[in-house]
Amino acid sequence: MPNQPLDQFAARLPAEQRASVYQSTKGTHEKRTQLLFDQFADPDRLRQIAGEIKQHVVENLDTYLPAVEAKLRANGAQVHWAATGEEACAAVLRIMQARGARRMVKAKTMVSEEIGLAHYLEERGLEALETDLGEFIVQIDHDHPSHIVRPIIHKNRREIAASFEREGLGAYNDDPETITRRARQFLRHKYLQADVGLTGANFLSVESGRIVLVTNEGNSRFCLAATRCHIALIGIEKLVPRDRDLGLLLNLLGRSGTAQPLTVYTEFISGPRRPGQPDGPEEMHVVFVDNGRTDVLATECRDILRCIRCGACLNVCPVYRQASGHAYRSVYPGPVGAVLSPLLAQGNFAALADLPKASSLCGACNEVCPVNIPIPDLLLRLRAKGKEEGAPLASAGAPPMGAWALLASQPTAWKAALAGGKLLNYIPAKLLPVPALRAWESRRSLPEWRGGEFRRWLRARRRAAERKPAP
Repeated sequence: MPNQPLDQFAARLPAEQRASVYQSTKGTHEKRTQLLFDQFADPDRLRQIAGEIKQHVVENLDTYLPAVEAKLRANGAQVHWAATGEEACAAVLRIMQARGARRMVKAKTMVSEEIGLAHYLEERGLEALETDLGEFIVQIDHDHPSHIVRPIIHKNRREIAASFEREGLGAYNDDPETITRRARQFLRHKYLQADVGLTGANFLSVESGRIVLVTNEGNSRFCLAATRCHIALIGIEKLVPRDRDLGLLLNLLGRSGTAQPLTVYTEFISGPRRPGQPDGPEEMHVVFVDNGRTDVLATECRDILRCIRCGACLNVCPVYRQASGHAYRSVYPGPVGAVLSPLLAQGNFAALADLPKASSLCGACNEVCPVNIPIPDLLLRLRAKGKEEGAPLASAGAPPMGAWALLASQPTAWKAALAGGKLLNYIPAKLLPVPALRAWESRRSLPEWRGGEFRRWLRARRRAAERKPAP
């Protein structure tokens, strides 16, 4: 990950890459909005209900986690608990070693990215192959995902074709169908050779102990079809109380994440292969991962644990659209990452304390969140936390805000500033009296100053209303 402030990274982003991220996120957001409001009479009410369901889980994990463990064991799964990412990786390694397994095929899972599982296993001589097409391309490029749902949103087909040629997957050809076919041919052999299949979980029902997976490529099914051991790596917050809750959450997840009524593949996994079933894994292991989530529960930002990883907040965020995911220096980018990443830093909050500043606080992220997370409120709380702890929050080049706060709290001075602000329309940036203001303005194109016009409009409206005779 780049180790530089978000605004500096964004300033150096190639125009083609920025355009790719912008167009993709904008298109998905617009389709998502149309789909929700065309198909549901009151989608905001649905978001509110979904948020209440997930918040109920967050507030009652101490009850639901033992209950789902008992249900999983009754279903034939083996349950493991990992307090840290290192413990989770070690648990997966022990499971593989106990079977003499050397090769793993992985479905897409953000938790495995979070804990660095693939790298951990590769360092110990084991193969951990990503099978989601986007994650596979990220892996062979030794890159990082740039989006929660679409890992290669920052890449174009020419870059992908060059990567495939470099890896010996065929001569250069940037036709999307050819790229997909070559990946399929390569991965099919890997599925058959693998000893272990690993997945995450979009949801886990406490009522039935069923793991729910949603994909658009079907690779999770291939991961489990030929392997004899299934490992599910699951964050402790992924629970839902009842199977019936899935009807709401799956509808919102598909529309919010990819603007689909439902993802192409939706799987419900109840346990390992049972007697009489023709195929499927003989063993199923569920590894519950904490990795800082319990610490988040103890904060006033616990609402972020509702997140169902749909990526809708990224798609609508004006900052993410300009900066892309790599600018966030974390597995979780965008508004959700600006909240979640510093909280999961586990003792290193200051290193990512600038991320909550990477927001215009426009509120769009809250408006599109399918579980109604008040992300702007959480960003403000983290900004306050950073200030209290003395973390370096200001981005490079940002002017100090103390003077602005003083001005904004004095009505007379504020009105005078609005009236005199029109001078900025005529003074070049290089002539501004404050050096910090010159540096800030030189890198930004400001709209024409129109301060004070709203006050004049409102005053005229009031006078007109006063002159209007009573009915």
